[in-house]
Amino acid sequence: MSQNFFPMIARMRYINRWGLMRNTDPENIQEHSHMVAVLSHALAVIQNEIFHGQVDAGAVAVAALYHDASEILTGDLPTPIKYDNPDIQGAYQSVEAMAERKLLSMLPPELQPEYEEILTIPDPEVRKLVKAADKLSAYLKCVEERKAGNLEFKKAEEQTLEALRQMAAALPALDYFMERFLPGFELTLDELN
Repeated sequence: MSQNFFPMIARMRYINRWGLMRNTDPENIQEHSHMVAVLSHALAVIQNEIFHGQVDAGAVAVAALYHDASEILTGDLPTPIKYDNPDIQGAYQSVEAMAERKLLSMLPPELQPEYEEILTIPDPEVRKLVKAADKLSAYLKCVEERKAGNLEFKKAEEQTLEALRQMAAALPALDYFMERFLPGFELTLDELN
C-alpha cells in the first residue's frame, strides 16, 4: 500500500473538471494543476520581485501541482454545489482531508512529512497564492470556452472575474498579473505573434 502514491497521482488525468457544463475542450485535473502551478509560480515571482515578498516560488509551484490531488479519490465536486451552503462546504472539506490522509498513507513513512506539507499547504501565504492561481485558471478556462463560442461558461466567467477582482484587492501580485497579462488571453495565435 505504501508504494502506490505516484501511480495514484498519475490518475489525475482521468478526473474531469466542469462536470455540470458542456465543454468544447474537456479539462482534467492534471492539466488544470499544471496551469495552476504556472500561474501560482508567476504570482509568487511577481510578489517577490515587484512587491518585495519573501515567498518560496518553487514551494508555491509544487503545492499548486498537488492542490487538487485529493480529487483523485473524491472526484471534482462542482463549485455551485461545493459552496452552496456551509454544511456542504464543511462536509466536503472533511472528505478532502480524509482523501489527503489516504494519499499520504500510500507513501513510505519517511516521505510522508514532506508530502503532507505539499498536500495540505499549511503556509497561509503559499495557500493564498495557490488559491488565487486556481481561480485565475478557472477564469482562463471560461475565457477559452467563450472564445470557442460556448456561452455555457458566460455566467461562470462573470462570477469568476468578480471573485478575482475581490481577491486582487488584497493581493497586489494578482492585480499586477491581471492588468498586464490577462488581455493576452483574449488574443488569437496570430495576434500573439
